[in-house]
Amino acid sequence: MCKISIIMGIYKMINKKAIVKLAIDSILNQTYRDFEFIICDDGSNDGTYEMVQGLIRNDKRVILIKNNENKGLAYSLNHCLSIAKGKYIARMDADDISTPNRLEKQIKFLDEHLEYAIVGCNLLLINDKGIWGKRILAEKPTKKSFLFTSPFCHPAIVMRKDVLDKVNNYKVEKITRRAEDYDLFMRIYVNGYKGYNLQEFLYQFREDNDAYKRRAYKYRIDDVQVRYRGFKALGLMPSGFLYVIKPLIVGLIPQKILCQLRKLRIEK
Repeated sequence: MCKISIIMGIYKMINKKAIVKLAIDSILNQTYRDFEFIICDDGSNDGTYEMVQGLIRNDKRVILIKNNENKGLAYSLNHCLSIAKGKYIARMDADDISTPNRLEKQIKFLDEHLEYAIVGCNLLLINDKGIWGKRILAEKPTKKSFLFTSPFCHPAIVMRKDVLDKVNNYKVEKITRRAEDYDLFMRIYVNGYKGYNLQEFLYQFREDNDAYKRRAYKYRIDDVQVRYRGFKALGLMPSGFLYVIKPLIVGLIPQKILCQLRKLRIEK
């Protein structure tokens, strides 16, 4: 049995082969070698599944599975978890890059700090031209850290599998379709566990430094429902009400202003 399972969803990325190759290679070339890498194709019909088959180079540590139809990320990750054998679960996204010693450092931390259920890290922000910025996350997130936004970067974390089992993995429902990670982390904290962000840049997160993609308002309404449920369970209500409706307020701010506010949060 391997110590860690890396889980990744992928959907219709046939035109981004070079980017997907970088992501897969960054896991296959980790300094920590005892892992299984489970990739779930979420019902792509554009040749993505076959492309990934070619990229994994017959590496026996990789397990490639497929949904019969497009089900969403939460469903795909639960599909991966249903066959995962690792004590720890690491996330990875198909367009990002893990630094070579990412798994080694995160596993070492969880081995030595039994009081934590989640370990994340700081981020290097990348685009097609390379690294353009940094994002530093709170080292020891508390329940109140969830008020503004999720205190963890979902694809950069490692979690304890037994804790995921106890909270019944990812919720597959309408309101979590763009917030499955936020919902999961809050439920983990509700159950008495906590997380930590290593103050090292172990993950390269792909994000365009010029464009700001506005989230559809229907997803903002979903976010409000996720926040209300999570904040109530965390004991953050009613004082946290303004943060519950934050997605709706942000949705009314002109896009140019949002871009400027976003840049203020990023270190060059």
